[in-house]
Amino acid sequence: MDAPPFGLFLDVDGPVSSPATRTVPAPLLDDLLTLLARGIPVVLNTGRSTDFVLAQVVAPLRDRGLPAGARLHAVCEKGATWVSAGDGRVHADPELTVPAVCHELLETLIADYGDAMFVDRTKRAMATVEARTDVPPEVYGRRQREFDADLLAGLTAARLGVRLRDQRFPDADGRTPWRIDPSVIATDVEADASGKALGARRGLALLAADGPLPRAWHTVGDSRSDYAMADELHGRGDDVTHVDVSPQGPLTGTPYAVTAVPGLVYEAAGAAYLSGLLPT
Repeated sequence: MDAPPFGLFLDVDGPVSSPATRTVPAPLLDDLLTLLARGIPVVLNTGRSTDFVLAQVVAPLRDRGLPAGARLHAVCEKGATWVSAGDGRVHADPELTVPAVCHELLETLIADYGDAMFVDRTKRAMATVEARTDVPPEVYGRRQREFDADLLAGLTAARLGVRLRDQRFPDADGRTPWRIDPSVIATDVEADASGKALGARRGLALLAADGPLPRAWHTVGDSRSDYAMADELHGRGDDVTHVDVSPQGPLTGTPYAVTAVPGLVYEAAGAAYLSGLLPT
């Protein structure tokens, strides 16, 4: 088998699914299916759960005729869980699974914050609350900041060893193995060792098991943390183009190419970029 001309690492929220509706546009699915059918390897590298990815991305692709040999893998919960489209078996790293107290605290706090968010109970390793789709972003943003403060207070009271951005609250051994990570539509409690770089390494291992690896990649994301995918691949010596679909626009000064889709953001930009990769 010859190496494919390029591969794709895609964040899901933003580049693939709409942050507003959490749904994936049908044309984007069709173009993704065309790329997969032509042998392009695809890794969905996301903070989403495997349940979400299987239901929102993999199942619709199967309904459209996903080839049996398609090289499609999902690395979820920022590297803590993963699944391959070919067999559907979900794997989880127990070392990246948050303590039960994190889930218990979310269930307690949601009683006061259910007006703006809900607990994502599909997560296997992380503990997550997500914005309700019927709540305006500015309302959720205000409530999220209040929630994050209460969450931090609860986790530090439990002496877990946690950080939020640059704030660190070590455990009795001086460690901070857990992280509170707020995003546009969610707040995650996760292992500090997780992230998009870990997701990229897991994705490469999954692809290496089913065929040759390309030496050129397109990584697509809507947050600064998604650049870690491109960092990881560039560090291997591969040719990388990172596509930033966020409203704030791309970073400058990276050692690899970074681009955006003029006039478009989020899933509209992701769909347009994938369409541009289709063979003519």
